[in-house]
Amino acid sequence: MSTQTYLGLDIGTSAVKGVLVDTHQLCLATASSAYSVTHPHAGWAEQDPELWWQAVEEVVAQLRRQADAAMAKVAGIGLSGQMHGLVVQSQHGEVIRPAILWNDSRASQQCQQLKERLPELDVATITSVEPMPAFWAAKLLWLKAHEPEMLANAHHFLLPKDYVRWRMSGERITDMCDAAGTQLFDQARRAWSPEILAACGVAERQLPNLAEGSTALAALNSDIAARWGIENQVPIAAGAGDVAAGALGLGAINEGDAFFTLGTSSQLFIATSGYRPAPKHALHAFAHALPERWFQMAAMLNGASVLAWAAKLMGVSIDEALAAAEKQKGSASSLLFLPYLNGERTPHNDPDARGVLFGLHPSSGVGEVIQAVLEGVGFSLREARDVIEQAGTPIARLTVIGGGSRSDYWLQLLADILERPIARCEESESGPAFGAARLARLAVTQENPEAVCQPPRIEKVFEPNSENHSHNFERYKRLYRALSPEFAIASKLDN
Repeated sequence: MSTQTYLGLDIGTSAVKGVLVDTHQLCLATASSAYSVTHPHAGWAEQDPELWWQAVEEVVAQLRRQADAAMAKVAGIGLSGQMHGLVVQSQHGEVIRPAILWNDSRASQQCQQLKERLPELDVATITSVEPMPAFWAAKLLWLKAHEPEMLANAHHFLLPKDYVRWRMSGERITDMCDAAGTQLFDQARRAWSPEILAACGVAERQLPNLAEGSTALAALNSDIAARWGIENQVPIAAGAGDVAAGALGLGAINEGDAFFTLGTSSQLFIATSGYRPAPKHALHAFAHALPERWFQMAAMLNGASVLAWAAKLMGVSIDEALAAAEKQKGSASSLLFLPYLNGERTPHNDPDARGVLFGLHPSSGVGEVIQAVLEGVGFSLREARDVIEQAGTPIARLTVIGGGSRSDYWLQLLADILERPIARCEESESGPAFGAARLARLAVTQENPEAVCQPPRIEKVFEPNSENHSHNFERYKRLYRALSPEFAIASKLDN
């Protein structure tokens, strides 16, 4: 066992990330390969699944260049990925339209249709959330209304990471966590819901088979294994949606373990020992990647990607933007920024929400604008913290992962806004891929999850030391309430 390694692949929204981990859980190599999202219309977000596969091939090639001998000894592969994306395949496996991603809001009208089709069924309690346009249920109804001929030729539906698994093995399988994000899934039973499938016009045979994340029902194709320099035809763990895989990478598997992500989107996550739906708070209560475990999660559609957008708009790099904001010395900006570039889920469940920069004056500069953007993302996370605690789950401390976690300045600002300590761990940017590698190991060794999913070493803790953001937080909430009716009008004009 001492020579074995495990490969973790995270199929993200903007890139595939890969890690090669040894039996001591040391990262021997890391790699990434980026791609883009297309937006054919306002509120739409699509990707060609072929981009994911090309990026996987590139990531594996990078890992081999760094650690070829370790790649040869891979004993298992784990997959993580962006949740909610809908891949549509023909009978023979061809992708017959671009994948509709998690941040696509075109199906907002179909959310009400789903409730009307199931008047006697409490969809929100069964699936943990009110119908949302990001999930498969609404997307399938949209396809039925707008692309009926294409849908008639659809034989299989897959999530992003599970499309990659199909390319690797020929098997159509998903894990409980990723299935939980389709709104076709009965969370408490950890099974597809026959009633919701019928309402969406989907047969269970069109869906991937279900498996717990730490089990393996597929193996890497021998030809691909040879091309990748892997000596054996290794098992592929069922894996997890990115947020649950990130939780495993951080050891967040037991009651009360909490963290948040600063990636393309943001999530605030807390593990629970049972299924605790809280749909009135727009919280997700999903099956975890390990058996008989669940979690509550506030899902925000706008995270560190908002900073990247603002920096590009201002004509500066992200590092230059952060440096300009840091000159504000942490003081609250007089500007307000609503970061809802992709609509919002928690706490508003408002796909029509828009980004807003409020309070500009002639002397407004890059630093003040970027400071407002950083605060806006922080206020979004603060609302998430508040609704989780209102739902009865206290948060004492948060760990952070994701690309945005590199900035000390931003993390200190977030600690101040959230009024909670924030811990940054080693390998914080590789969380989901590292968690996927842990699932690969569990699938191979059948070890106790507590023994494998230990928290990583804390690199730095940011203690809250300022309360000067409370006033702006209240203004931020009032601004959304004041503009909410206008967002719906803007959405109609866009379409």
